[in-house]
Amino acid sequence: MGDGHQPEHHDPLGTTWQTHRPAVFGVAYRLLGSVADAEDVTQDVWLRAAATDLHDIADLRSWLVTVAARRCYDILKSARHRHETYVGPWLPEPLLTGPDAAQPVLVDESVSTAMLLVMEELTPPERVAFVLHDVFGTPFSHIADVLDVSQPSARQLASRARRRVTQAKQTTPQASKAERERVLTVFRAAYETGDLAALVKLLHPDAVYLTDGGGKAFAARKPIHGGARIAEVMLRVAHQWQPDRIDLTEIGGEPALTLHKDGRVLAVDTVQIANGLITTYRRVLNPDKLGHI
Repeated sequence: MGDGHQPEHHDPLGTTWQTHRPAVFGVAYRLLGSVADAEDVTQDVWLRAAATDLHDIADLRSWLVTVAARRCYDILKSARHRHETYVGPWLPEPLLTGPDAAQPVLVDESVSTAMLLVMEELTPPERVAFVLHDVFGTPFSHIADVLDVSQPSARQLASRARRRVTQAKQTTPQASKAERERVLTVFRAAYETGDLAALVKLLHPDAVYLTDGGGKAFAARKPIHGGARIAEVMLRVAHQWQPDRIDLTEIGGEPALTLHKDGRVLAVDTVQIANGLITTYRRVLNPDKLGHI
């Protein structure tokens, strides 16, 4: 996170950079679903801005966000972003938000795990158009420049993406934050005491359990289906791990659980909840995605 702490005399942007950094990081994280990649892009944008005469730029925030989006678009089109060679289910890299966040973060539903997974299904141009226009209010003229398309095409891409996102939200509704906190608190208590029956009661009979180990941590390579089966697997793993503590934290603006052991984070769990029951349980185990937490 070097770019956030440049000494003042080396920083041609002064405090302006601190004001706009959350937007630069924010657009990069929403487009890439990776904290590490978003940090790299943010650093690139800072260096580019530091080497540019900014006096003629009327709207600096918009310029910085557009520069970040262009860099992200290159990454999105590259093989390194496609998850074809990824081992097992891929989940976004957890972004710590709320009071524990090291840097200020722009939070809305577009940083939630569920939304990032929906955005993963969009084409790179759709994703860029949607994030820039619907989240950051970037004019279509700028979006057209980033994507190298006409303005009507940029508008169409954003509209197509918006339809997909709206559809996904309608088919998988998410409970309120208070409800998710309540369910996760009860779930954590049952998990810590090894109460199988209580866990089964909190999981929807057709629940899905996704674990992202990325080939670096022991994890199921395929989704596990069924509330009872999920509860059994989770308790078996808990027995093997014996975590030191389980915290209720905020990840991507939503309540989550973080499991700790020997001073490091073992796993970050986020959930989808409907009618008081967990319908999807997602666990990130890949140590490469947990180092910054």
